[in-house]
Amino acid sequence: MTSAPEHPVAPAAADVPLSDLMDAAVSAVGGSPRPGQQTMAEAVDLAMSGGRHLLVQAGTGTGKSLGYLVPAMRHALVTGRPVVISTATIALQTQIVRKDLPRLAEALAPHLPRTPTFALLKGRANYLCKHKIAGGYPVEIEPGALFSEASSDPSRTGGEKLGTQVKRLREWAEETDTGDRDSLEDAVSDRAWRQVSVTGNQCIGTSCPMIQDCFAERSRELAREVDVVVTNHALLAIDSFDRHGIIPEHDVVVFDEAHDLTARVTSAVTEVLNPGMLRGAVRDLRGLGVAATALDDAGEELRAALELAPDGRVLGDLPDQLADAVGHVRVEARTAHSDAKDAGDDSSAGARKTVRANLQEIIDVCERLSDPGEDDVVSVSRGQATGRASLQVAPLSVAAAMRGAILEDRTVVLTSATLALGGRFEPAAGEVGLARRGRVAEDEIPAAEDSGAWAGIDVGSPFDYRRQGILYTARHLPQPGRDGPSPAMLDHLTELVEASRGGALCLFSSRRGAEIAAEHVRARLDLTVAVQGEDSMANLVRTFREDEDASLFGTLTLWQGVDVSGRSLRLVTIDRIPFPRPDDPLMSARQERIAQLGGNGFMAVAGQHAALLLAQGAGRLIRRETDRGMVAVLDPRLSTARYGSFLRESMPPLWPTADPEVALGALRRLAADY
Repeated sequence: MTSAPEHPVAPAAADVPLSDLMDAAVSAVGGSPRPGQQTMAEAVDLAMSGGRHLLVQAGTGTGKSLGYLVPAMRHALVTGRPVVISTATIALQTQIVRKDLPRLAEALAPHLPRTPTFALLKGRANYLCKHKIAGGYPVEIEPGALFSEASSDPSRTGGEKLGTQVKRLREWAEETDTGDRDSLEDAVSDRAWRQVSVTGNQCIGTSCPMIQDCFAERSRELAREVDVVVTNHALLAIDSFDRHGIIPEHDVVVFDEAHDLTARVTSAVTEVLNPGMLRGAVRDLRGLGVAATALDDAGEELRAALELAPDGRVLGDLPDQLADAVGHVRVEARTAHSDAKDAGDDSSAGARKTVRANLQEIIDVCERLSDPGEDDVVSVSRGQATGRASLQVAPLSVAAAMRGAILEDRTVVLTSATLALGGRFEPAAGEVGLARRGRVAEDEIPAAEDSGAWAGIDVGSPFDYRRQGILYTARHLPQPGRDGPSPAMLDHLTELVEASRGGALCLFSSRRGAEIAAEHVRARLDLTVAVQGEDSMANLVRTFREDEDASLFGTLTLWQGVDVSGRSLRLVTIDRIPFPRPDDPLMSARQERIAQLGGNGFMAVAGQHAALLLAQGAGRLIRRETDRGMVAVLDPRLSTARYGSFLRESMPPLWPTADPEVALGALRRLAADY
């Protein structure tokens, strides 16, 4: 009798050396060992196992995704609890879920007790709502708008009418397996998507007749069963603050793109009140048979008061007329909220939930505006396109909220290529609620009860920046003014683009500046110049990548969101140091608070903001070890101002020059030889 063969016992995850897992991961992605990546992985592993927060600056080319994903998978299998990965952008989420995690899970499976699992988790509004498509919610657009040319977003949908987009979405709903907006092959406008989706507040939950087929619920159920959950900064923060329970219980979270974390969280918790919100609520109430005349009148009162209010931060109490209007809106919204409770019929559950959720949002922001907290910043702003005014209330800082809701309950790893601006981690740590006194050594594990302990580590970059690129500062140009690009700057920009024969990513602090510069260059050079807003961002970047002599002009989205390597990108220009607007309500309030505490408000807020964007913008140039090119800053203050050295220290250490002839000659040689 032959005995059954003995099968090898899979090792426990805790017994597998991290170095073995990293070797398998690097081999799976076709890479080679990188000292910075290995150092990062070891630091992340130590932080996760020791329960100590960690900030990691990992320069472009380090391979930081592997540096935290491999320890995350190992930790999840050791503890039996999921690790959450949070990003700022959809692009990085997509890369992690569709590219990195599948390859890593397969590569690590032979070394671990089982194959690691993962899932992507988004907010409910990212998924089709089958109940809404079936007529369970009211239409959210005004009659006649479905077929209006003006209802389309040409930059995303090629001028396709709203009605056509909605029809296409309804057809897609019959064939999609995920209901996820990002799986659409052809984009639709936000306005069209709202016709087939609901927010978390609008969802009727377990009373929904189609909950068994709900795409959003299915995604949440899947996320509860996996080892690694990928989500976004805003959803994670809101879920943690409000205790919704959307994201599974976890004890470790990794924030990638952490340089953008506090801005995303601040945006998520900023509240807005405008007349359009009132008009929408009135329309929905009337659909339920509630006249809502008093609420309509309150909305008109708010509109009139906002027209008289100046733009910018509101210091002290609201102006009397605006305060009265907000108070009136609050009273009538409460009444309407009560009236809507039993309005409509048995088929109106979705409509009731939608309008009551919208009214509760109005009530909440009115109460906050009537009695703002000490750290609330209230402002009036007008949309550039419409001129319509809104009231906004935003927190001066989210540090205390993040410390209480996130940092005290779990271990946090924050990583980015631009985290330790000027070589210091303390500012980034302070923004999320980690105190300077809590910093410990890289290899130190503090007492378990010390939830504020953190370490910072810079693992560098594999690139030889001084050999691969040039930082040119055009110090001979006039200092930028408020009237847009100067003629001298436009002429010099044209010289630079001509010398490089295109291949230029030209970054501007305003959309108008980008448009003026593009018009100037197009009139003088026979080169392709694409401008942000003339087509979808995906198409613009595709054209730029595929046409080696094309140039791309644009604003903030391009400063942080473009990854083009090789000859297609050999010149990055920056029109001016990207300080925030002096009248930005939140930035100015933060500067004042720091000054009151004895600090340098300008450097701590405006300087840090500019340094981050300069680092991100300049970081577009060198994306691979074979890339070569120039970053040209057309603002002499980078060389002449006292704060210039701090800003330069935050940028990649390229070879510096301020000589225009040296710069133009280098670009000509690069265009000919590269």
